[in-house]
Amino acid sequence: MLKIKSIARGLAAPDGAEIAEAALVLPLVFTLILGIVWFGRAFNIYSTIQQAAQQGAIVAARSSCATCGDQPSLNSTVATTVGSVMQASSLDPAQIPVNSNAPTPFSCVNPAVQLTCPVSGNISICRQALLNSPLAANQAAQCGTIVSFQYPFQFFLPFTSLNMQRIVLSAEAQSRMEN
Repeated sequence: MLKIKSIARGLAAPDGAEIAEAALVLPLVFTLILGIVWFGRAFNIYSTIQQAAQQGAIVAARSSCATCGDQPSLNSTVATTVGSVMQASSLDPAQIPVNSNAPTPFSCVNPAVQLTCPVSGNISICRQALLNSPLAANQAAQCGTIVSFQYPFQFFLPFTSLNMQRIVLSAEAQSRMEN
């Protein structure tokens, strides 16, 4: 009986308990903090590429100049606009991969025909695209442009299955053409 009491006292002793608890908890806390940082970075990149796609769609939907008539902006101008927005957030536009999620919208001129969108710098630019499908007779069809592209992101989360996992974020934006 005396031996059991001495073992129980030995287990209840605080010597080294804090070190053992810290050794168990700190890797989890460190992984949680890294996860917050890397998911925040992924969200920041997603927000930036969405903004870049929106700005590209706006440029693609507008005329190249006010005095030139109704000349659309060049595809290279749209790609430059997207690249400028991305570079402002320290993203490299050269990392944009081939767009495997390119949209195939219907034509605004002939709604039965699907458009094939030209690509400039791996950015799909669809002009004269049908942005809505008018369901009611009183609803007018809206024409516009659709700009879409993808951007890679790689997580660095040690001790998890997401470590060095590469994901591809997609961005797509529409802008209505004004008459």
